[in-house]
Formats: sequence, C-alpha cells, structure tokens
Amino acid sequence: MSAEYVVHGAAGSGSVPVEATLSLLGLPYRVVENAPWASQAAADAVGEVNRLRQVPAVITPEGELLTESAAILIHLADRHPEARLAPAIDAAERAQFLRWMIYLPAQVYSMFWVRDDPSRLAADPAAEKVISERTAQRIATGGGQHGGRGKQP
Repeated sequence: MSAEYVVHGAAGSGSVPVEATLSLLGLPYRVVENAPWASQAAADAVGEVNRLRQVPAVITPEGELLTESAAILIHLADRHPEARLAPAIDAAERAQFLRWMIYLPAQVYSMFWVRDDPSRLAADPAAEKVISERTAQRIATGGGQHGGRGKQP
C-alpha cells in the first residue's frame, strides 16, 4: 500500500484533469508518464496496469485500480465532499452533473480513438478519409449535443 495516488497518464490525455483535481484537493500523487499511442513499449507499460492499455489509470493509496477519467473525477469528488467539486448525492443538480460528466468521454473522447487511427474501422484509404472527416466534424460540434437542463436540440 502507498501513501499516494499513482497516476498513469500522458500529456493531452484524460489524466490531466485527474492530476489537476488531485492538486486542488492537496492529495499526494505521482505521475508515471506513458503515452500508449506513442510506442509499443509505452503501450506495454500501461498494459501492466490497465489491460485495455488506456490512460488514465490510477492506483489509489489503498491499492485499488481506477480507470476512466470521469469515474476517477466523480470518485474523488465523492470522497472529498468538503471540496464541493460536485453536487451532493442527494442534491437536485446531481443528475445533470452526472449527465455532463459522462457526456464528454462517451460522446467526444471516443471519437479521438477513431480519429487517431481510422484504419481500425475503415476497409480502405477512401473510407479512412470519410471516417476522418466525419469524426473531425463530430469532435468540432461536441458530439452534436446542445440544450439546457435535460433538453435535446
């Protein structure tokens, strides 16, 4: 067991908001920098912690593995309610907080997986081009979601 959080992450990944939240909370942590998309060695290093080879992957001081940036942030907010990073579990605003915390990784981050290597989904270079264009458009529009309190466009 460690007295600190260990954040496996990379610049430009979902680990950045996790690091910022840990700093804001004044919690001890260290970063193990590995960009799994940069090399096979980095992907293998992340795979030692997270079988999906994705960052962020956080080891808590209790030794528990947490993955998915939104889940990590919600966990930290719930563990430290005095910081007021999220509405209380019984607050009326909680449902919308959860909606928007999950929206970005579910609707937008997933598009980066496609954008970074369209050959994962395309059968040929022409299809890759179409997928790249459509993915860029979806990222630029935030996944197409607009509207206020629970409303759809």
